[in-house]
Amino acid sequence: MSEPRTMSEKIAIRNEQAQSLVDTLTCSFVQTLKPYESARRLYSGGQDWLNANESPFSNPFELDDSSFNRYPSCQPDTVVERYADYAGLEKEQVLVSRGADEGIECLIRAFCEPGKDNIVICPPTYGMYAISAETFNVQVTKVPLLEGFALDADSIIAQCESPKLIFVCAPNNPTGTLVEREKLIQLLDAYQNKALVVVDEAYIEFAKEQSVSDLLNSYANLVILRTLSKGFALAGLRCGFTLAAPEIIQTLLKVIAPYPIPEPVAQVAAQALSKEGIERLNQQVDYLQSQKAVLVEQIAKLPQLNLVGDLYANFILMRATQKQALMDYLVSQGTLIRDQSKQLNLDDCLRISIGNEEQNKRLMSLINQFYENVGALT
Repeated sequence: MSEPRTMSEKIAIRNEQAQSLVDTLTCSFVQTLKPYESARRLYSGGQDWLNANESPFSNPFELDDSSFNRYPSCQPDTVVERYADYAGLEKEQVLVSRGADEGIECLIRAFCEPGKDNIVICPPTYGMYAISAETFNVQVTKVPLLEGFALDADSIIAQCESPKLIFVCAPNNPTGTLVEREKLIQLLDAYQNKALVVVDEAYIEFAKEQSVSDLLNSYANLVILRTLSKGFALAGLRCGFTLAAPEIIQTLLKVIAPYPIPEPVAQVAAQALSKEGIERLNQQVDYLQSQKAVLVEQIAKLPQLNLVGDLYANFILMRATQKQALMDYLVSQGTLIRDQSKQLNLDDCLRISIGNEEQNKRLMSLINQFYENVGALT
């Protein structure tokens, strides 16, 4: 075989060889997986990003670069101590990670045997529980939410004899609904010596009175996931927390990366968790709650839209007439929201992240334009 004469020929041969190598070496359970469809993967540009439950606020922080030449602390003391204080816990009950997603992965890696164990999820819900489990060859058992998106604790207990982890999102993404405290306690009691009940409180800043963190000192099998991505307006920081009994935290430290929190992330997180940072958090959450109320009122006026679920997060879920055409129109105008219609029992549903007043007004203007003009012609 003659040597390729052009770079494009060399690249074509390299790509063919690489694909053959990947097909040969990739784990069988990974070959069927699909990458998570994040906001940035789905769209490359837009004027208003209202599809990823991000905050519209971009807050100022200061950085000290004098230690950037050194490896960071695995668990930066100031961040851990301040979050423990914020959550009303002891520092030994707190693990900081690269977003709550790393907390999910660490739990699965630490407590689930690949090819043997299983986790429980309750769709429609956050997609990363299943994706993380499947990535580690851990089986996923699905127990759907009841009508109205209530947790079906009875069915979980009846159908799932020996799960290792039970993931419950509260407030739930994408439905914005809460989980009855009694249902969680029912699960905690039923699996007290059998499984960990993992409550994802990523959106708890928008439903502060609904946290179950007070149960951590009563139930050794309760784990809570938190994040700075939503209420704290730090999605780009990738900083999350796992709250649990100290013994569980120590186990998770065995599987987490040696240096999970970059020094700049630790510095910003510490500032966000300062007294001033918490005050700013509360002010911005109040603002978003008021903006959400305005959006709800405006959406309720349109017969083509119906609110779905509840409002305990920084987003709204709605069922839309001509869902795909509306979605396409908004994208064409630079406004991005999230299609949730592939999720169980969410046919024709779209999720809107709460933006600032200007973004929300522009969104509603476009929706009205669509149903008055574009949608009327299709």
